[in-house]
Amino acid sequence: MATHPVPEVWFLTGSQGLYGEDTLRQVADQSRQIAAQLDASPDIPARVVWKPVLTSSADILKACRDAATQGAVGVIAWMHTFSPAKMWISGLDALRTPLLHLHTQANVRLPWDDIDMDFMNLNQAAHGDREFGFIQTRLGVARKTVAGHVSDPRVIARVGAWTRAALGWSAMRSLRLARFGDNMRDVAVTEGDKVEAELRFGVSVNTYGVNDLVAVVDQIAEAQVDDLVKEYDDTFRVDPQLRPGGARHDSLRYAARLELGMRAFLDDGGFRAFTTNFEDLGGLRQLPGIAVQRLMSDGYGFGGEGDWKTSVLVHTLKAMAVGVEGGTSFMEDYTYDLTPGEELVLGAHMLEVCPTIAQGTPTAEIHPLSIGGREDPVRLVFDAAPGPAVVLGLADMGERFRLVANEVDVVSPPHPLRRLPVARAVWRPRPHLPGSAEAWITAGAPHHTVLSQAVGVEELRDLAEMTHTELVVIDADTEPRRFADEIRWNQAYYRLARGF
Repeated sequence: MATHPVPEVWFLTGSQGLYGEDTLRQVADQSRQIAAQLDASPDIPARVVWKPVLTSSADILKACRDAATQGAVGVIAWMHTFSPAKMWISGLDALRTPLLHLHTQANVRLPWDDIDMDFMNLNQAAHGDREFGFIQTRLGVARKTVAGHVSDPRVIARVGAWTRAALGWSAMRSLRLARFGDNMRDVAVTEGDKVEAELRFGVSVNTYGVNDLVAVVDQIAEAQVDDLVKEYDDTFRVDPQLRPGGARHDSLRYAARLELGMRAFLDDGGFRAFTTNFEDLGGLRQLPGIAVQRLMSDGYGFGGEGDWKTSVLVHTLKAMAVGVEGGTSFMEDYTYDLTPGEELVLGAHMLEVCPTIAQGTPTAEIHPLSIGGREDPVRLVFDAAPGPAVVLGLADMGERFRLVANEVDVVSPPHPLRRLPVARAVWRPRPHLPGSAEAWITAGAPHHTVLSQAVGVEELRDLAEMTHTELVVIDADTEPRRFADEIRWNQAYYRLARGF
């Protein structure tokens, strides 16, 4: 089994030589302790690696360059004493990883009876970090600022959210995405600028003929299919007609062959995300259903109808959600219950909803699909687990990308959905369905989305800051007219900023 290195966040401490060796030794000891407290927290999904105290422009520049070349997913900076900010100009200009400015100090309480000038010279972050804040703003450095002591759970939670965003940014930067076929014909929102996506996010998006995949699928050994069919039977509640001896068992075997072939194609090419399109299936006998669902549950990004932008988001949010309870899935707003005061969204897709969001054990079933012109596909059927979630979409606005997030509450379906043979989620959007829908449509957000119960708005804000991408949020406080004004202001800002 392949092993992956534990991601690292570097902890950089700023000071200067003016204070003498005794003070610098204390700075080093105390900054080690702060880094160790961060590293010990289970809420921070990376190793926090302490680096020697920085006291010169040359050392700062080297540390910032090394962070990228040696694989750090981000940098946390703290000015323990007073680090003259001109020393940081070259380093910050060269920094190519996300930055968190931690405004903290070694002690929680002041020792009021014992404070002397030695204490004041050592514990100067109150103004040392302000000097650092100025130079970051002066240089236009994207960063997150978190103030407070590391013993405060709120501080740890905010550092953890930033770290998760940094993991997503890192996953984006190295992402290769395979499109099996092209976009659904005549659809606008699934189109997008792949060159700009690689420049902005780092993701490489390329198209492969569906029959390139078919050739791999057809070469899968029967013994591999046997093993995967058994795994299905051990993992899910399999419809009797799909089990060995059942009338549709061959369909389940082909679905397993599809999964094995897709997994082999993706792994051999270094792809961690992909798309399919029911209009372009080549020699495939089924539109992939359970295969896509299982690949998503293993962290692969997916988008239907050639929607590579949503596929990128699925993989990115799954990378951000490592170790957190709650799932993340490709999703689509399908239909509404517009009962006044009880409005709900019923979300689903033809087949491809990730079982990480399932409540209970999914059922493997086979049913007709009225589009695609192929054999009946096998899919996992389930209801999404109730709880707070976020729905996220990515749209190409022409001159930039726009992320749109809506905070929602997933609920159990108010009635059984016995005749709806697909995986689905029912949710109540904030502030309410009319306000949410008006804001979403005003923003030009897509109908394909990512639903996540593991990633929240703070992580998404941090990711947007890291990728220099517009983000608008629809939440309990959203009012459609003010939201429309925010969109207009954003349009003016991003168009002006692009020209600077």
